Amino acid sequence: MKIKDGFELRSICGENIIIAHGKQNINFTKVISLNESAADVWNALVGNPFTLDDMVKVITDTYDIDEATAKADCEKLLSDWKEVGFIED
Repeated sequence: MKIKDGFELRSICGENIIIAHGKQNINFTKVISLNESAADVWNALVGNPFTLDDMVKVITDTYDIDEATAKADCEKLLSDWKEVGFIED
């Protein structure tokens, strides 16, 4: 899977905000804010194919967290990203 083209993470007033670009995202009406760890995952994976295991590795390499907790958190994050249309297979 991959983060779809047309979405960009920007820091705005100290918040990590996803900005949509292009006609394919014209109906994108939500403002999505990412916490620090989700932004770290986004930055590590954007532009490249990835798996859930890749997401977990970013978290476990960056933070002092066990793999089971990281996997559960990444499963939720991935589900949220799919729901709002950030991910393509």
